[in-house]
Amino acid sequence: MVRFLACLLGLALSLGWPLATASASELRHDVIFSHALHRDLPLLVYLPDGYRTSGQKYSVVYLLHGAGDTENSWADRADIQAKVDKLISSGAMPHSIIVMPGCKGCWWVDSGTSKMETAFWSDLVPQVERRYRAVATREGRFLAGISAGGHGAIRFALKYPDRISGVAALSPAIYHDAPPAASCSRESEAFRDAQGRFNLSLWAAQNYPRLVEAYSKSNNRLPVYLVSGAGDNLGIALETTLLFNALRDRQPASTQLTIVQGGHDWRVWAPALDDALRYLFRSTVMAHAGATKAREPRG
Repeated sequence: MVRFLACLLGLALSLGWPLATASASELRHDVIFSHALHRDLPLLVYLPDGYRTSGQKYSVVYLLHGAGDTENSWADRADIQAKVDKLISSGAMPHSIIVMPGCKGCWWVDSGTSKMETAFWSDLVPQVERRYRAVATREGRFLAGISAGGHGAIRFALKYPDRISGVAALSPAIYHDAPPAASCSRESEAFRDAQGRFNLSLWAAQNYPRLVEAYSKSNNRLPVYLVSGAGDNLGIALETTLLFNALRDRQPASTQLTIVQGGHDWRVWAPALDDALRYLFRSTVMAHAGATKAREPRG
């Protein structure tokens, strides 16, 4: 524990993470204009205590909601402000910015009428890093998502490992072969053909199996946190285990799977988000410590 706290302090100083305790955070509604979407993109933004006066830069955690949710769901269903305040004040994570974009019904992919993947990387991230005092490098960016947002978070992590430092996926809707009949992905425009029918080829083109091999050959690896409810009626506990096995074979020390009691709902996701955030920052500290040790001259 002493070693971990020392590593956290060293990483905090190197990335400019403020070290004061949290007590007066802010939850702010914001909006950016997305050129990729040709419309405004709403945001809910958490700013930590001391943000207005510290002059420091902060890491950013991007939270991707599920297909039936909005940017406000993190506050309405997971009490995000109190949750992050507590994690910061306990020392489980550094003072950070949390950005929660809203695109109800989307799957965080580029499709015929909604270029959400392009909007995320070309509009959202650059504007957040201009508008807020954010660490504008890979080391300062983290991703987490639930359900369809977990699908998006895993895709982004495997496709762009040079842009983020860690990812957490809560009940990710990542069906290896095909979504079950009850999955709302079958109703999404992103995976429908010109006749409006669900198209398995479109689904496969946007799913993680297409990305794993290239990711495994990249120079960047990410800590990955996965969690699912054992009673998930969409079969996601099994699907998450398949993803875990695929990643564990390639990075056994930096992939974690937790199966908990519960189904496919916020009773699983709200408490799991605590552990996910702890894992992301703890893993980053350890990775940083390992990289520092590897650079030390040997006698």
